[in-house]
Amino acid sequence: MLGLLLFGLAISLMVRSELGLGPWDAFHVGLHQLTGISIGGASIAVGLVIVLGTYFIGVRPGPGTVANMVLIGIFTDLLLPLVPQSTHWAWSGAYYITAIGMLGIATGMYIAAGLGKGPRDGMMIALSQRSGWPVRRMRTLIEVSALTMGWLMGGKIGVGTVLFTLMIGPTTQWGLQLFGLTATGASRVLPIPMADTEVPGTRGRAA
Repeated sequence: MLGLLLFGLAISLMVRSELGLGPWDAFHVGLHQLTGISIGGASIAVGLVIVLGTYFIGVRPGPGTVANMVLIGIFTDLLLPLVPQSTHWAWSGAYYITAIGMLGIATGMYIAAGLGKGPRDGMMIALSQRSGWPVRRMRTLIEVSALTMGWLMGGKIGVGTVLFTLMIGPTTQWGLQLFGLTATGASRVLPIPMADTEVPGTRGRAA
């Protein structure tokens, strides 16, 4: 819960910085413009599609997966009025860099709880384990893909969007290392002792 609360605070900081949407938010806005469904509805729909898709490669959703899909939005709505609007580019940059660091810590925190990863995190970790690519590289690839599709559908991007896309991969890997979920320099996430987080063939494999 603390990890999800921290995630909501990070999103609030990014919104108040006015430096641009994150790649997935740009994708949700683009989907909203293309289909007419609400942005929140687009976020939930994309999450459900990812959960269903990753189920077939061994990622099992848990209660934390549902909490991730619902509570981050609620926490963001609650915290957004408490975060003052940035009035200077220096504050905007500080907001955004702080938010990206928070996202790394929050991701490691709620995954370490062992109650189920968020839909996009489950996809990132499963693809990292299967490909042997480091988490930072796989997360960056996923974010770039979401950003490109969102931009093609009309989602708004800015300086912060590019900054987020380039930094979130390394920051996420750092957050996982911080909570002991991957060794320093490892190419794969260490197996978590929960049935919903294991990918077939990774048990006992050295990271």
